[in-house]
Amino acid sequence: MAYDPDFGEWVREHFAALGPLEIKRMFGGAAVYAHGLIFALLDDGVVWLKADDINAPVLDAAGARQFTFPTKDGKEMTMAYWSLPESALDDPDEAADWARQSIDAALRKAAARKPRKAKPKP
Repeated sequence: MAYDPDFGEWVREHFAALGPLEIKRMFGGAAVYAHGLIFALLDDGVVWLKADDINAPVLDAAGARQFTFPTKDGKEMTMAYWSLPESALDDPDEAADWARQSIDAALRKAAARKPRKAKPKP
Protein backbone atom coordinates (compact mmCIF):
# COMPACT_ATOMS: atom_id res chain seq x y z
CA MET A 1 0.00 0.00 0.00
CA ALA A 2 1.20 3.49 -0.75
CA TYR A 3 -0.28 6.73 0.56
CA ASP A 4 0.10 10.19 -0.98
CA PRO A 5 -0.84 13.09 1.36
CA ASP A 6 -2.07 15.11 -1.64
CA PHE A 7 -4.51 12.30 -2.40
CA GLY A 8 -5.62 12.42 1.23
CA GLU A 9 -6.45 16.12 0.83
CA TRP A 10 -8.42 15.35 -2.35
CA VAL A 11 -10.38 12.75 -0.36
CA ARG A 12 -11.14 15.29 2.39
CA GLU A 13 -12.42 17.77 -0.21
CA HIS A 14 -14.30 15.18 -2.25
CA PHE A 15 -16.06 13.81 0.84
CA ALA A 16 -16.59 17.21 2.50
CA ALA A 17 -20.34 16.55 2.78
CA LEU A 18 -19.54 13.96 5.46
CA GLY A 19 -18.02 16.53 7.79
CA PRO A 20 -14.55 16.28 9.30
CA LEU A 21 -12.61 13.14 8.42
CA GLU A 22 -9.51 11.79 10.07
CA ILE A 23 -6.87 10.10 7.92
CA LYS A 24 -4.24 7.95 9.63
CA ARG A 25 -1.37 6.13 7.97
CA MET A 26 -1.35 2.37 8.26
CA PHE A 27 0.57 -0.39 6.47
CA GLY A 28 1.99 2.08 3.95
CA GLY A 29 -1.50 3.27 3.01
CA ALA A 30 -4.02 5.14 5.11
CA ALA A 31 -7.34 4.61 6.86
CA VAL A 32 -10.16 7.15 6.64
CA TYR A 33 -12.26 7.62 9.78
CA ALA A 34 -15.68 9.18 10.27
CA HIS A 35 -17.26 9.21 13.72
CA GLY A 36 -14.29 7.21 15.02
CA LEU A 37 -14.84 4.29 12.62
CA ILE A 38 -12.76 3.26 9.63
CA PHE A 39 -14.96 3.41 6.54
CA ALA A 40 -12.32 3.56 3.80
CA LEU A 41 -8.71 2.78 2.97
CA LEU A 42 -6.45 4.78 0.65
CA ASP A 43 -3.87 2.96 -1.43
CA ASP A 44 -2.06 3.96 -4.62
CA GLY A 45 -4.65 6.61 -5.51
CA VAL A 46 -7.66 4.36 -4.92
CA VAL A 47 -10.42 4.89 -2.35
CA TRP A 48 -11.43 1.49 -0.97
CA LEU A 49 -14.82 1.58 0.77
CA LYS A 50 -15.76 -0.75 3.63
CA ALA A 51 -18.42 -3.26 2.61
CA ASP A 52 -20.54 -6.01 4.08
CA ASP A 53 -23.24 -8.38 2.82
CA ILE A 54 -25.61 -5.44 2.35
CA ASN A 55 -23.57 -2.91 0.37
CA ALA A 56 -21.01 -5.18 -1.34
CA PRO A 57 -23.50 -6.43 -3.98
CA VAL A 58 -24.50 -2.83 -4.72
CA LEU A 59 -20.86 -1.78 -5.14
CA ASP A 60 -20.25 -4.81 -7.36
CA ALA A 61 -23.24 -3.90 -9.56
CA ALA A 62 -21.86 -0.35 -9.88
CA GLY A 63 -18.61 -1.72 -11.32
CA ALA A 64 -16.46 -1.44 -8.19
CA ARG A 65 -13.75 -4.02 -7.66
CA GLN A 66 -12.93 -5.85 -4.46
CA PHE A 67 -9.64 -5.20 -2.68
CA THR A 68 -7.30 -8.15 -3.18
CA PHE A 69 -3.64 -8.71 -2.48
CA PRO A 70 -1.22 -11.61 -2.91
CA THR A 71 -0.19 -13.59 0.16
CA LYS A 72 3.32 -14.89 0.82
CA ASP A 73 2.32 -18.30 -0.52
CA GLY A 74 1.08 -16.79 -3.79
CA LYS A 75 -2.65 -16.98 -3.11
CA GLU A 76 -5.05 -14.07 -3.51
CA MET A 77 -6.53 -12.67 -0.31
CA THR A 78 -9.65 -10.51 -0.42
CA MET A 79 -10.76 -7.90 2.07
CA ALA A 80 -14.17 -6.39 2.76
CA TYR A 81 -13.31 -3.21 0.86
CA TRP A 82 -14.41 -2.20 -2.63
CA SER A 83 -13.18 0.60 -4.88
CA LEU A 84 -15.16 3.80 -5.14
CA PRO A 85 -17.18 3.43 -8.37
CA GLU A 86 -15.72 5.36 -11.32
CA SER A 87 -18.84 7.50 -11.69
CA ALA A 88 -18.27 8.91 -8.18
CA LEU A 89 -14.73 10.10 -8.91
CA ASP A 90 -16.06 13.29 -10.52
CA ASP A 91 -19.21 13.59 -8.41
CA PRO A 92 -18.72 14.50 -4.74
CA ASP A 93 -22.43 14.02 -3.99
CA GLU A 94 -22.39 10.47 -5.36
CA ALA A 95 -19.10 9.79 -3.57
CA ALA A 96 -20.64 10.95 -0.28
CA ASP A 97 -23.62 8.63 -0.85
CA TRP A 98 -21.29 5.65 -1.34
CA ALA A 99 -19.28 6.69 1.72
CA ARG A 100 -22.43 6.88 3.85
CA GLN A 101 -23.23 3.29 2.86
CA SER A 102 -19.72 2.31 3.94
CA ILE A 103 -20.09 4.16 7.24
CA ASP A 104 -23.33 2.23 7.76
CA ALA A 105 -21.42 -1.02 7.09
CA ALA A 106 -18.80 0.00 9.66
CA LEU A 107 -21.55 0.78 12.18
CA ARG A 108 -23.21 -2.61 11.56
CA LYS A 109 -19.89 -4.38 12.08
CA ALA A 110 -19.17 -2.44 15.28
CA ALA A 111 -22.66 -3.24 16.63
CA ALA A 112 -22.16 -6.95 15.93
CA ARG A 113 -18.93 -7.16 17.95
CA LYS A 114 -19.10 -8.63 21.40
CA PRO A 115 -18.04 -6.14 24.07
CA ARG A 116 -14.61 -6.78 25.50
CA LYS A 117 -14.39 -7.82 29.10
CA ALA A 118 -12.52 -5.45 31.35
CA LYS A 119 -9.20 -6.75 32.57
CA PRO A 120 -9.24 -7.52 36.28
CA LYS A 121 -7.39 -4.99 38.39
CA PRO A 122 -4.39 -6.34 40.30
